[in-house]
Amino acid sequence: MQPVTECLPRYATTRTPERETLGRAAGKLARLLGSPLMPWQRLVADVALEVDAAGRLIYRDVVLTVPRQQGKSFLILVLLLVRSLLQPRSNAVYTAQSGLDARKKLGEDWLPAVQASVIGTQVTAYLAPGRESLRFSNGSVVQLVASTAKSGHGMSVDTAFMDEAFAYGDARTEQALRPAQITRPDPQLWVVSTAGTPDASPYLWERVQSGRLAVEAGITSGLAFFEWSARDDADPASPDTWRECMPALGHTVSEDTVAAAQRSMARGEFARAYLNRWVPSMGEPIIDIDTWTALAEPDAPRPTTVILGVDLAPGSKGGAVAAAGVRDGNLSVSVLEHGPGSDWIAPRLAELKRELGAEVLADRRSCAAIWDELEALDVVEIDSTGATESCAYFLDIVGRGRLRHRGERELIVALDGAQLRSLGDGSTWSRRRSGTDITPLCAVSAACFGWRWESWGDA
Repeated sequence: MQPVTECLPRYATTRTPERETLGRAAGKLARLLGSPLMPWQRLVADVALEVDAAGRLIYRDVVLTVPRQQGKSFLILVLLLVRSLLQPRSNAVYTAQSGLDARKKLGEDWLPAVQASVIGTQVTAYLAPGRESLRFSNGSVVQLVASTAKSGHGMSVDTAFMDEAFAYGDARTEQALRPAQITRPDPQLWVVSTAGTPDASPYLWERVQSGRLAVEAGITSGLAFFEWSARDDADPASPDTWRECMPALGHTVSEDTVAAAQRSMARGEFARAYLNRWVPSMGEPIIDIDTWTALAEPDAPRPTTVILGVDLAPGSKGGAVAAAGVRDGNLSVSVLEHGPGSDWIAPRLAELKRELGAEVLADRRSCAAIWDELEALDVVEIDSTGATESCAYFLDIVGRGRLRHRGERELIVALDGAQLRSLGDGSTWSRRRSGTDITPLCAVSAACFGWRWESWGDA
């Protein structure tokens, strides 16, 4: 194991020295469990468990985001034990991205640690499905609950942990837990996670943004926020970067282990999991960005004849219109329009059709919300088979170096975050797995697909 180096958080609510804290009790419990808290864990416990003169917790909300394998699960166990042992007849709940994950955490990680310590005599475990819990001799209970809109329904909850919050698509679990805490005298809600992608993890992303602002504003009540993450410009392969963002490095994690992960994992997933960076996608880009950049011709004249493609994001959050045409023996593409909402799409498409005399293609499933309007414009439908064929056609053109583009940022961002999913015997663009808005890419693919039977490929 390499020498331990100090790893300061990138963002952290500051400790108020004149306040008492239950962090000392957390440190004692960790030692009883056989694993003293690491410096980063002590920092979080000392601040998050600050109490006022009446012994009430200062922070009702705590958000903690840290890379994988840094000891957050053990810290959660210690915090659950602190509240359960110091507050008789208290109720705590724990939820993770799936019921299986939560059960494994309880049965394989927490229970053996508790039973092997002197605390074990005060705890009885129940592992029957639907009743998974730790029950204490003082009447306190730690229960597992589902990560759904009914979490905590009918319960009174003092402490709640939402773990792996990157997997939460919205705030429904939090909104379910809040009413369960409203009558409790000293509630606390924890949101704990490694980073996700802004599009796939909107709930956590919003909490992180709020937390960063709270730290920058110097807020020391209500919300406590802690984040260990790598700077955006830091080299992901450098041990210096790892030392800056992995607080367990040198304690329980070795540089050799991280180096092996860095070599074997997809770039985006390593950055998310081990550097705690918010990334466009969790895998490697489908098209290498350097390859894509080499195909850029931003000042080239536009083709005289084009085919248009249109795409709409889920929930009609936004859309894009793109064009593709033949120039100098290659297919030249550009994003003509890209914006929020959907009301503008059909009117703008009608204008472009009149102006350019162009055919328009669209995937009916993605554009279902405005399909009646598109149908009135004689838009050509791309069915499920066409969706996989258009994706494959686009990737083939790029792979053969037969595509040119204008270097638009919207396409670069979409390509950097785009991922594929299986559909039938082929693959198509995945909106769920992609970590960014891919409507410009889908619109370009649709426009290119309109040229599949034309003779340009032999030019």
